[in-house]
Amino acid sequence: MSVHEITPAEAWRRSAQGAVLIDIREAHERVSGQAEGARSIDKASLEADPRLHLPEQDVELVLICQSGKRSADLVETLAARGYRRLSSVAGGTARWAREGLPLVRPQLPPGQHDFLERYSRHLRLPQIGLHGQRRLADARVLMIGAGGLGSPAAFYLAAAGVGHLRLVDDDVVDRSNLQRQILHTDDDVGVAKVVSAARRLGALNPTVEVEAVAERLSVGNVERLLQDVDVVIDGSDNFAARYLLNDACVKLAKPLVYGAVQQFEGQLSVFDAGRQRGQAPCYRCLFPEPPPAEFAPSCAEAGVLGVLPGIIGLLQATEAIKLLLGIGESLAGRVLGFDALSMRFRELRLRPDPACPICAEGIPFPGYIDYPAFCNTPSE
Repeated sequence: MSVHEITPAEAWRRSAQGAVLIDIREAHERVSGQAEGARSIDKASLEADPRLHLPEQDVELVLICQSGKRSADLVETLAARGYRRLSSVAGGTARWAREGLPLVRPQLPPGQHDFLERYSRHLRLPQIGLHGQRRLADARVLMIGAGGLGSPAAFYLAAAGVGHLRLVDDDVVDRSNLQRQILHTDDDVGVAKVVSAARRLGALNPTVEVEAVAERLSVGNVERLLQDVDVVIDGSDNFAARYLLNDACVKLAKPLVYGAVQQFEGQLSVFDAGRQRGQAPCYRCLFPEPPPAEFAPSCAEAGVLGVLPGIIGLLQATEAIKLLLGIGESLAGRVLGFDALSMRFRELRLRPDPACPICAEGIPFPGYIDYPAFCNTPSE
């Protein structure tokens, strides 16, 4: 059939004369306003069972969406179901608003308006939607390190609506951090990083619970810190912490999002061996032993391009969100390398080591070791 389209002004006139005006958008789309007098029935519900919502097929129906496309499509669907007096508003709610016709904001339960408005771009993605956004709101992420990698990762996890962020770092803000650790400002120099980070993340998204833990990761606290979290992000800056975190994540079956930077190069992967024994590798499958200290200087010793941790940290946040939502293909079994000078990414396939002392299938957890000694680093 040829879809009958009318202008917003004509739709407003017909609505005043008794036509049923129906806004078929999703709830999050109506938060910013909908045509005055319109009933709210989303397109999927109308398609599934139109008689439930519109028992009278002879009543005049005027459908409106955001731009006019979905309403035009639904006109054809309803016509095939026996409805006779149908029209679609050309240009939809966007044109209705441009032409100055009255809009109303729907009444929502406390907090619901903020939720629908804040995450409206996520809610439009079919891979996320309302169910996925609520899943993020219920999620708990452990972030080790509130520095170069932790700053962008935590910022975007908070912005995305991850409900609980546990930040662990025992350091204080130093002016030399500010070149790359964007969670902190000059006024935060001398302040504990987790305190500064919690303050900044709370200002960005007050609905997210930020748990600030001013501790250094150790054998004594690692399992407590991993308790009840869904995903772990490694933003540490030393090998002892990386090996300890890896071993604990394998033992407790937690997915670990790994990242590292040095000078102009960065590296990223997901280690999920705890949940996928024999199928996914762990950090020790990539580095069975730490490199000699002279081949792995710290950022303080070797320097680092300020934007580099931002790139790797953002990718870590992306992998964490995918893991929380169960969408896409994670980096498990792959190592992604980035060279800022050549602006190139490279990918390395990584198989689980069948002789790995930590994650090999059928091998019981051997226990924690003296990680600083193993890595030949000061214990502090």
